Amino acid sequence: MDSRLAALCLASFGVVVAGLLIQVRYGPYDMTFMQAWRATFNPAVLFNVDAWDAFLFGGEFPAEIGTDSRIVWAGRLPRVFVAVLVGMCLAVSGAIFQAVTRNELASPFILGVSSGAGFTILVTLVFLGSMTITIPLLGMVVTFQSLLPLLAALGGIIAFLIVYAIAWKNGTSPVRLVLAGVIVGTIFQSLERAVFMQVDSVAVVQSAIQWTTGSLIGTDWEQVRIALPWTIISVGLALVCARQLNVLLLGESTAKSLGMNVERVRFALSSVAVLAAAASIAVAGIVSFVGLIVPHMVRNIVGSDYRKLMIGCLFVGPALMVSADVIARLGMLFVNNEMQQYPAGIVTGLIGGPYFLYLMRRQEQMGEI
Repeated sequence: MDSRLAALCLASFGVVVAGLLIQVRYGPYDMTFMQAWRATFNPAVLFNVDAWDAFLFGGEFPAEIGTDSRIVWAGRLPRVFVAVLVGMCLAVSGAIFQAVTRNELASPFILGVSSGAGFTILVTLVFLGSMTITIPLLGMVVTFQSLLPLLAALGGIIAFLIVYAIAWKNGTSPVRLVLAGVIVGTIFQSLERAVFMQVDSVAVVQSAIQWTTGSLIGTDWEQVRIALPWTIISVGLALVCARQLNVLLLGESTAKSLGMNVERVRFALSSVAVLAAAASIAVAGIVSFVGLIVPHMVRNIVGSDYRKLMIGCLFVGPALMVSADVIARLGMLFVNNEMQQYPAGIVTGLIGGPYFLYLMRRQEQMGEI
């Protein structure tokens, strides 16, 4: 930890808290900012074991909690928590992919993970949405659409395994991984368009657009419970592996001379990145640019040391995601006084595109990227 990293973390945390208060302030049941503050930091909720049992394990929500706190904690805060988890996962995933491929353009999109997940989402919504499946051990009958988060994550994992298999030739290389990712991503995107041509329901189209553009609309504690354990695992592994990421940046020959099994480490780290991306896709769909630009933003401030870079990503990623969701949710409110919501992925794309252009313009030569 140094002064720049500390300042970055504090500023990002401030953005998240400000975004949280704005999110809980506005809605069909309007509050003042002071009401939102009191409802959010109500000791009767923060130190209530039954409340946390309801949040994290799906128990019964305590009846003694006031109306404001119930509205905030049951309906509005989960959206902010999901945005924080998604921001962490995407930022960490992008940072790992950039080190593994030694390419600062790498992200879950470039390596086919997002395209595979998007294709799985569309196939499920268009062809399998109303079908049911029986889980023998639990005796439950569920629809494929209720399994959409898990299927989306599975699609992303399968896509990356295909990328790795294509790139394998007595080992892999950063260049082959990126090229294989572009190939697989292009194929899946073409298949997505073909599936879209089969859609004849407006509701299915709207649901598919929300998933494939990245949306936090309608998220609740169920999404928090889905994403939280995988986020903890992937983030923990990413922090532990910061030293290996620094070594990979030195190049394969140097890493091998230091005793590293490059291929094994590359696959293990890529698996961590895929796990983080899959956790994000499972609850928010495909959110663009966060995994690409957050590592760049942090790198410009704290440098390329992954021990600092990873910590910075854990704060800047949530700050960007929460800010984008606030704009997506409340932007139209200040334009025409309507509570019209847009997928957060649209906002991250509008933010990420100009930033990426700035990044390219700042380089004297394209080869430096």
